[in-house]
Amino acid sequence: MIHRQRLVVEGTCPELISREQICDYLRQLGDVTDMVVLTDPVTHESPLYGWAGWVHWETSGAHFYAWDRPVRFFSVDIYTCKAFDPARVVEFTQRFFDADQIVAREF
Repeated sequence: MIHRQRLVVEGTCPELISREQICDYLRQLGDVTDMVVLTDPVTHESPLYGWAGWVHWETSGAHFYAWDRPVRFFSVDIYTCKAFDPARVVEFTQRFFDADQIVAREF
């Protein structure tokens, strides 16, 4: 059997999220989930909405999106073929971005 686990974490934060923060977050997220990071995170900036990023793990990866407007909002989509602790991810994400509000859903 192939293990599949997915977690989406979304929140609002007081500051704009930079490219450097996204890369740092995605690298550290690999440690939090005990995943092997295969490549440095890749990012791209939309002139209308903000940043997006992706990291490739040996056992899948994670996508990150940060909106600048209409509110400072972020969304993280984690998909793995290896088990991880969702509560650790939510706690880490809240602290990393000093999130005002945060919600998560595992499926």
